[in-house]
Amino acid sequence: MDRRSFVCAAIAGLALPALVRPAFAETPSLRFRDLYSRGMELAPETAALDGAQIAMTGYMAPPLKPEVGFFVLTKLPMATCPFCNDAADWPTDLVVAYAADPIDVVRFSTLIRVEGQFETGFKTDADTGFVSFLRLMNVTYNRA
Repeated sequence: MDRRSFVCAAIAGLALPALVRPAFAETPSLRFRDLYSRGMELAPETAALDGAQIAMTGYMAPPLKPEVGFFVLTKLPMATCPFCNDAADWPTDLVVAYAADPIDVVRFSTLIRVEGQFETGFKTDADTGFVSFLRLMNVTYNRA
C-alpha cells in the first residue's frame, strides 16, 4: 500500500463513524428536574421532546386498583397514589406512564427506568377521568 492509499484509508476510517449512526443508540433520558423552567411552564427542551421516544428514571406510585394499564411515575417514592387531583392541582414531579397491557406493580420504593413516547398537554383519560399533563405512552420498564 502506497502512502496516498494509506492516508485515504485512514481518513475514510475516521469519517465513517460520523456518517453511520449505530442501531443500538441509547434512548435520550429526561430528568424530573429538567421538566419545567418555572412553575408549570415547560422547559423549552422538554416541550421539544413531545412525540419523541425517551427514558425516565423514578418510582412507581401504587395504582388505585389492580389490573390497570397505567401508573404514575414519581420523582420520589410515594406510598399512596398522587393522581387524584384536577389540572389546577397537578404536581410538577409526576408523569403518567401508559402500558399496552396491565402493569406488573413494583414496590413503591424500587427505582425503575421507564421508556416510552413522550406526550405533553392536558388530557383526560376516557376510562378513569384522571387528568394528566405529561405522559409516556406504550411504556416498558425495569429496575434501574
